[in-house]
Amino acid sequence: MNFVLAEEQVAIRSAVEAVCAGFDDEYWLKKDREGGFPEDFYRSMAEAGWLGIAMPTEYGGAGLGISEAALMMETVSGSGAGLSGASAIHMNVFGLHPVVVFGTDEQKARWLPPVIKGQAKACFGVTEPNTGLNTLKLKTMAVRHGDRYVVNGQKVWISTAQVAHKIMLLARTTPIEDVKSPTQGLSLFYTDLDRSKIEVREIEKLGRKAVDSNQLFIDGLEIPVEDRIGEEGKGFEYILHGLNPERVLLAAEATGLGKVALRRAAKYAGERIVFDRPIGKNQGVQHPLAKCWVELEAGSLLYQRAGWLYDRHMPCGAEANAAKFFCAEAGFKACETAVLTHGGFGYAKEYHVERYFREAMLPRIAPISPQLILSFIAEKVLGLPKSY
Repeated sequence: MNFVLAEEQVAIRSAVEAVCAGFDDEYWLKKDREGGFPEDFYRSMAEAGWLGIAMPTEYGGAGLGISEAALMMETVSGSGAGLSGASAIHMNVFGLHPVVVFGTDEQKARWLPPVIKGQAKACFGVTEPNTGLNTLKLKTMAVRHGDRYVVNGQKVWISTAQVAHKIMLLARTTPIEDVKSPTQGLSLFYTDLDRSKIEVREIEKLGRKAVDSNQLFIDGLEIPVEDRIGEEGKGFEYILHGLNPERVLLAAEATGLGKVALRRAAKYAGERIVFDRPIGKNQGVQHPLAKCWVELEAGSLLYQRAGWLYDRHMPCGAEANAAKFFCAEAGFKACETAVLTHGGFGYAKEYHVERYFREAMLPRIAPISPQLILSFIAEKVLGLPKSY
């Protein structure tokens, strides 16, 4: 067992840090206040070649693994960009993986290079208002008429839809009552986000204002058959190939967010003088911060192991879910502790930790709840009966 980063991985981290250095705390504070997609950050990451880190080399990607992508995402988040920076590029890293695995050569050549170059932004359209995490009960319907599908329905919590050019869309092509299993009859598409047929309505939310979240109302969207990924009715099977990488990446992002919050808190504790001594001299301040360090280190090992397994085509569902669960909780705890360490100043925007704290809620909630992860592990790992 070797826990030392490879030379190439160290170089990746240093290079990503160099890009992120051009976008300081004040940049992200302004984005948090005013909103607006961080286009200049996105463009810088694209120009440096990082948007295609896990994409095949023949289409302009770097051909690296989810392990390297996760390291990149932790570095971005940990730079102070937090979830605002990570979410701006998150979809590029994992979202088109079903295309890489199941797309035709023609589809890969048509779709992957524009995303890798930063010329096309994509969003991920799965979740619906009335089904939540019960993906098999999706109600958005795609009805085939000759060489096109006509889609009607709704999606919710769709990130970057305000600026996206494309959408990865999961829709039912066969009514659920007409299939033997609810996993059947769902089809996956990657197509133009036609704003004449899709109303994109932004949702105001707690944090990560720079990266929009939206509800989509789809009315008569026409999708060419050539924009369907793989076979009709097998979309749920295809979408699963993007879920474990997403969990690993989000775990890395939560870890990075916790680490930057912890660094700020430790620095403040060493400098803040109360009763003629730095508050960091008090064990009541030291111990919570030290505990956060332990938990974040453990989280790093969890997500790294999950990524290692995925890159070797080994089963990693339990490990990816466990990493997402643990890192989200560890990141949140570190951000909360950072606010408390700052005392009243932790509530002030200029110290940044309150922004981290708000953003730290997101990995706990999305893309899957902690309760559903625990139910999954109880059933799949411990062999307990299914509870839902």
